[in-house]
Amino acid sequence: MRIQILGCSGGIGAGSRTSAMLIDNDVLIDAGTGIGDLALEDIDSIRHVFLTHAHLDHVAGLPMLADRVFEENFKEPLNVYAREETLRALQDHLFNDVIWPDFSRLPSAQNPMLRYRVCSPGDTVTIDHRDFYAVDVMHTVPTLGYTVKNSGGAFAVSGDTKTNETLWPVLNACEDLRVLVIEVSFPDEMAKLAADSGHYCPSTLTEDLEQLHHSPEIWLTGMKPGEEETILEQVTKAAPGKNIKMLSRGTVLTV
Repeated sequence: MRIQILGCSGGIGAGSRTSAMLIDNDVLIDAGTGIGDLALEDIDSIRHVFLTHAHLDHVAGLPMLADRVFEENFKEPLNVYAREETLRALQDHLFNDVIWPDFSRLPSAQNPMLRYRVCSPGDTVTIDHRDFYAVDVMHTVPTLGYTVKNSGGAFAVSGDTKTNETLWPVLNACEDLRVLVIEVSFPDEMAKLAADSGHYCPSTLTEDLEQLHHSPEIWLTGMKPGEEETILEQVTKAAPGKNIKMLSRGTVLTV
């Protein structure tokens, strides 16, 4: 399983792209601004999108993606998996025929190109050789993290979250957890803002990491532009025994 990081920043500017990762050649986890850097043929191969939540940095590229892959005589639809609340937000605020065409009714309501698939905490979606398991996390809006398993092992994506009691038991149940991609948006100097906005800072993240029974590669994501080096230094100092790295656009992970 190949995981290509298209975007992993909490904002834009200076080459930053927001959350999006391509699994093999057909599945996205999140659809932030990073998908715009893909070649056209690579975009055309995408048929499944798993969204963590409805915030703009995670869905900004989805309307353009739907427009790019749309065909009136399509062979396979574009399937979007997310919590019911996230799908409702997309329908109400993006694909509403005001901000963007409602591709869930095109080319017809009976046979739309864009298909919404409710994915609730505890659900597993199997796509070919990969099992996507949805886990509840703690953010300011309903949010999912995901574990993705195949015969080679598992990797996990936290989604946007602050301290929670739901993610860690799921991670500990993954016996072959190879990679953990976890967000930490603000440095410790902004701990109150991090908590109020539903994000980890280095001190809260490293405290929660003590619950993890495995020793996967830990990749930090979602950092606000300009704060990356400070956050990385604070996390690695607080958790010196863990294999912690900073994710960057263009990184390729293999499980």
